[in-house]
Amino acid sequence: MAIFLKAKWEQLIMANYAVDPAVLAPYLPAGVNIDLFEGKAYVSLVGFLFKDTKLFNIPIPCFGTFEEINLRFYVSRVENGKLKRGVVFINETIPYPIVAWVANKLYKEHYTVVETKHKMERGNNEQTIKYEWLLNKKWNRIAVRANTEAKQMEKGYLQQFIFEHYYGYTKANDTHIEEYRLQHPSWLVNNVIDYDIDCDFSQMYGNAFANLTHAEPDTVFLAEGSAVAIEWKRHKLAL
Repeated sequence: MAIFLKAKWEQLIMANYAVDPAVLAPYLPAGVNIDLFEGKAYVSLVGFLFKDTKLFNIPIPCFGTFEEINLRFYVSRVENGKLKRGVVFINETIPYPIVAWVANKLYKEHYTVVETKHKMERGNNEQTIKYEWLLNKKWNRIAVRANTEAKQMEKGYLQQFIFEHYYGYTKANDTHIEEYRLQHPSWLVNNVIDYDIDCDFSQMYGNAFANLTHAEPDTVFLAEGSAVAIEWKRHKLAL
């Protein structure tokens, strides 16, 4: 199986909000179902560092390391008796137009381009991680203070549900969706002590998510991340 993209995803902050499934319906590709945890649908505001990016194993000079901010939700489908759990991206934000163009052109994703930055500080027992993005002349942010000790995530809990969706789904056209697989090991996680989120959800993601601007997330997680690979072959599924 050819690998389209290789990279390191590091220090993934995920702020998770329970939402009415009806809010997600306009973004749901046909052929997949909203994946629920204990009867609830979730969206996640995610910030992480994209490092050492390679396309078809070729490094991208000057554009290989950058911040990404995305909003995603969770879906599933059954194929030949096998449950496939995946994500749908409402929007993905990065700082480089050329990288966004390639992703949108080849993968029909939903990348937009804004200025981004990050700050990381690490002590013996604690670390702080902050991602920021410039929207309408105002810096939005997602940040955590967390322990440095990494541990295996607990099975059967929301944390595992959020992190372990290994497929991506996107609408190709009116008659097909596309499925691709993400390869990475189960991530180690860090205990989050405190968090700070300032995101204008309505400006960033539309009025459907406006109520999240002043809402407290149900949970905030931090994962250390790993090397990842995205397979080139995408399965086009007829609706």
